[in-house]
Amino acid sequence: MHDELPEFIQYPNFFDEIDDFEDELINLVSTVDAEGMIECPFMPLRDLVLYPQMVMPLFVGRDKSLAAVQAAVSNGENIIVAAQRDADVNNPKLTDIYSQGTETSINRFLKMPDQTNSVLAQGRRRVEIVEFTQWDPYVRVKARVIPEKEEWDEETEPLMRTAINFYEKVVTLSRKIPEDAFAFAINIDEPGWLADFIASTLDASVESRQGVLETLDITSRLRKVSIMLAKELDMLQLEDEIHSKVQQEIDKSQREHFLREQMRAIQGELGEMDVFTQELAEIRQSIEKLSLPAVVKAKAEKELARLSSMPSMAPEVGVIRTYLDWLLELPWTESSEETLDVQHASNVLDNDHYGLDRIKDRILEHIAARQLAPDTMRAPIICFVGPPGTGKTSMGRSIAASLNREFVRISLGGVRDEAEIRGHRRTYIGALPGRIIQAMRRAGANNPLFMLDEIDKIGQDFRGDPSSALLEVLDPEQNDTFADHYLDLDFDLSKVMFITTANMLDPIPGPLRDRMEVIEFRSYVEEEKLEIARKFLIPRQVDYHGLRQAGLRFSKEAIQMLIRQYTYEAGVRNLDREIANTCRKIARRLAENKRYPKRLTADQMVDLLGPPPMNARQMREEDEIGVANGMAWTSGGGDVMFIEVNLMPGKGGLLLTGQLGDVMQESARAALTYTRSQAHNFGIQPDVFENTDIHIHIPEGAVPKDGPSAGVPLASALISAFTGRAVRRDVGMTGEITLRGRVLPVGGIREKALAARRIGIRDFILPSKNESDILHIPQNLRQDLNFIKVDRIEQVLPNILL
Repeated sequence: MHDELPEFIQYPNFFDEIDDFEDELINLVSTVDAEGMIECPFMPLRDLVLYPQMVMPLFVGRDKSLAAVQAAVSNGENIIVAAQRDADVNNPKLTDIYSQGTETSINRFLKMPDQTNSVLAQGRRRVEIVEFTQWDPYVRVKARVIPEKEEWDEETEPLMRTAINFYEKVVTLSRKIPEDAFAFAINIDEPGWLADFIASTLDASVESRQGVLETLDITSRLRKVSIMLAKELDMLQLEDEIHSKVQQEIDKSQREHFLREQMRAIQGELGEMDVFTQELAEIRQSIEKLSLPAVVKAKAEKELARLSSMPSMAPEVGVIRTYLDWLLELPWTESSEETLDVQHASNVLDNDHYGLDRIKDRILEHIAARQLAPDTMRAPIICFVGPPGTGKTSMGRSIAASLNREFVRISLGGVRDEAEIRGHRRTYIGALPGRIIQAMRRAGANNPLFMLDEIDKIGQDFRGDPSSALLEVLDPEQNDTFADHYLDLDFDLSKVMFITTANMLDPIPGPLRDRMEVIEFRSYVEEEKLEIARKFLIPRQVDYHGLRQAGLRFSKEAIQMLIRQYTYEAGVRNLDREIANTCRKIARRLAENKRYPKRLTADQMVDLLGPPPMNARQMREEDEIGVANGMAWTSGGGDVMFIEVNLMPGKGGLLLTGQLGDVMQESARAALTYTRSQAHNFGIQPDVFENTDIHIHIPEGAVPKDGPSAGVPLASALISAFTGRAVRRDVGMTGEITLRGRVLPVGGIREKALAARRIGIRDFILPSKNESDILHIPQNLRQDLNFIKVDRIEQVLPNILL
């Protein structure tokens, strides 16, 4: 139990009882010995400082304190009290108690209903504890009496008046100190007693009140109390100002609410409604008119009931209103009428895109299946993968047009926050649904064609992983109950046809990739670019630049020059830019009334666009020893690498230059190992390797090169250099080589073969296991190439060495 001071002074009764209490005191003061000492029982106080002449009740709970009080009452003694430094200490030691306290008389020992004990105590005089003479069963101390100084100086009376003035203001503002306390204070003539009394009624810390007790000089004590009063007054004035402002706002709000309710009642009688009431009526009509799912309708009605019960100026009105707008504007049951006509879709796709037969066939197959099973056939989730500019996004638009579906597109490049997909919860300020639901609202139908662009460029950070949130969106088994955090309702995405695009598959997480049907967009070959330019790019740019009436035409040679020497890409974006650049030049001449060519040739392209930034690759002029034609795949399509090998007297070192990657360096070492192991079959002296340094170089050293497909040309160039036999310049080759001379399959055969054809190569050597890749090359382009399929390097040499 605690020794505590409750709200102890009921001032109206308290001051009336002081005189009666003084008459009942058993001992006014203890007997002082020759050394000015007294010995009495001791009781520590928590959060309380008792001053001389102060009368107050004390609640006694601790066993030792109760024993001390009982001993004092039984022996007719006073008791000494002093404050604890830390109120949380239950069994205080010597160091836990202030050394200065008060000799106190006690009376009226009562037991309370809560099993505590109460005594009425009056402070008598200040004492300083000198020694603790007993600890059990209760504490006794020996203390020296501190005489009260009664000398006044010229500051004492002004300080008393100042303290009284401050105290009057404090009592006026305080809700804890009754007015009787001020009446009692103005009747105190002794300055020391006045300071003690005021300090005892203030809501100050134990340290501050103990400081007043320990201040013996009455002038200093009054000054300290005046400072405490000034601080308390500042605090009370600030509290009063804040309370007044709050009360004014409350009164204003209540008054406005009352007036608005009156206005609403009057308008109702007159048949008029305010804007807020009209909005509520419109929302209610929309809920009744729309064919919403039962769960959505119940949610909307619940939110509308909350909105109706609020004042129009309540902060939450805007939040609920925005939420209701989203609920009512989403296409929960609205679908666009889908066109399931295979011939119509085929015509639309052919008119918009040249080639891309595999993609077109897949869409036509889906339409045919939907015709046969419209209720059970689900929309596919397709991923278009290919280099930039190959028509992935525009193909999505054409598919939507062929199916008569709404087309919506969102770009996922750089998205790092999961809330971009699932939305924010309504507890956040400015919360909105995720991009999926926002796009569905724009579509206005629940069966659009939804294109998620750049899905391979999604990031993740501390805000979550958006690709994980897409797992539910792109799963036909789950997306019929897609949960957006903002809506807090399930939205059916099963009727949506999702198409995603990516430049590479590797960055896409495995679980997400597994949910999609991957269709590859290959890089365009020159013939395809030529047809795309003729049928799509040139007519569009001619119309954009107002040259339809000018009769502008591009020759085949001019388009080929743009493709070969002004652009280098897998798609056609840069080709489109160069055609637009050419049209701008012609448009300027036309606007300036200057002569312009109506049929553009290759030479005129140089006059209009300037010198070509790149030269078309040409076949070597002659057959050389130690030089082989390796075919490479790049982001811009296929290309040829002239692999050069040079031999020098040395100690068998191998030098690789041309910015080769790790895999290509390993292929070079494997080719050298195979050459050395088969030296006797090629007529090479074995000791020549120990006395020869080998330098392998692939030109264009600024371009990084890597991959295993250069193994066959590397081995061919090495064998040519050591045997002294030249390599045919009209042969291109590709394939990975093993230490035993086996030729393994590689990728990019289509692009490599067409690059070989472009520079005039007639024989193309490739691994036998890549034979199926030849079918991806158009039939008319295959006729110009002689494909030589090999399984071992020994099959390569008779076809290339002279």
